[in-house]
Amino acid sequence: MSIVIKQLSSQDEHFWSDMEKLLAWEAVSDDQVFSTVSEILSSVRTQGDAAVLDLTTRFDGLHVEDMSELEMPHSTLQQAFEGLPGEQKQALHKAADRIRRYAEKQKMSSWEYTEEDGTILGQQVTPLDKAGLYVPGGKAAYPSSVLMNAIPAKVAGVSELIMVVPTPHGVVNDLVLAAAHLSGVDRVYTIGGAQAVAALAYGTETIPQVDKIVGPGNIYVATAKRMVFGTVGIDMVAGPSEILVVCDGKTDPDWIAMDLFSQAEHDEDAQSILVSPNAQFLEQVSYSIDRLIEEMPRKAIIHSSLVSRGALIHVQNIEEAIEVANYIAPEHLELSLENAPEVARSIRHAGAIFMGRYTAEALGDYCAGPNHVLPTSRTARFSSPLGVYDFQKRSSLIGCSAEGASELGKVASVLAHGEGLTAHARSAEYRIKN
Repeated sequence: MSIVIKQLSSQDEHFWSDMEKLLAWEAVSDDQVFSTVSEILSSVRTQGDAAVLDLTTRFDGLHVEDMSELEMPHSTLQQAFEGLPGEQKQALHKAADRIRRYAEKQKMSSWEYTEEDGTILGQQVTPLDKAGLYVPGGKAAYPSSVLMNAIPAKVAGVSELIMVVPTPHGVVNDLVLAAAHLSGVDRVYTIGGAQAVAALAYGTETIPQVDKIVGPGNIYVATAKRMVFGTVGIDMVAGPSEILVVCDGKTDPDWIAMDLFSQAEHDEDAQSILVSPNAQFLEQVSYSIDRLIEEMPRKAIIHSSLVSRGALIHVQNIEEAIEVANYIAPEHLELSLENAPEVARSIRHAGAIFMGRYTAEALGDYCAGPNHVLPTSRTARFSSPLGVYDFQKRSSLIGCSAEGASELGKVASVLAHGEGLTAHARSAEYRIKN
């Protein structure tokens, strides 16, 4: 079966408008979703534990009488890890070690300097007190997301990391629990959905209010995170997964086809795009797609994703490919080129840049080290991957000497009077030397 994937050319008159249509994506948070989430948030905010218990019964099919039954003891997390096959243990350990090593490099430091008159200026960096981690549960479970979200938080110095993970009808994923054990998660509650986000955002009699909520979830979870932002911080409201591959035509077309599949298999809204100046290579990749998709267990999802949102784009040269890449600002960008590190310096907008023919995006998803929580839907134009810095905050340090206060007071006085703020001016003027 041949897959009809969109083919665009930079030489077409309407290329850039066609690109805009290709990239367009709207979240499916309709009025019904907003209304449902709003009711859930209000219920948890006013009724606390009672609402969480009721909603967990209603949505997850878990009938429990007390919140203590929803907290997962540390011994269970450790048992889950110890019960894994040796190969899985080793893989989790290696991935965690690499993620932690990379995260350690990201830690921001406090600093200060003293001016000639003795005034001290600087920056003090401190970690968040509490962070909440949402993890999808049941069969659709992602231990890699636990590692990617939890390890940077603990490296940053977050005192208490609280994980929520739904276990619909009691379905528990041991890999997720094992990842929580390895990552140093402090508390785990088996709740999910918008009610879990609400519990973390507002706090209940049992679950403490956190300072920031991170982690992926369905449209109800994403909508809840959007609605509680301001009460707490959030990482981002992520759209569908994306990959953009820029290739000179010298990589094995089967490799590129499978790289495109690696994002398309996430869901029907995922986007996979290939850009190349080699028209014959685009045809070869198209042939590989048609042949290899037959081997894929998630064939139907891949097919739907590629047909609805995928594209093969022909450009005149690599310089034009870079222009297209910077416009798309993709979540994942593969530079399957001879001189990938050099080309990477021309990329201004991308969540993560994978350099060279051997660097499959999938490595970044699991174990390369950098975080796989990345900006989507062109938001890489103004935002960055999740990292240690998302769990740290900065306080400005200002300490004036008598001489410094006198000199700065003169400047502040003039500006304050100019703004009509007399008390501001007087406050500064009191410290000006006669």
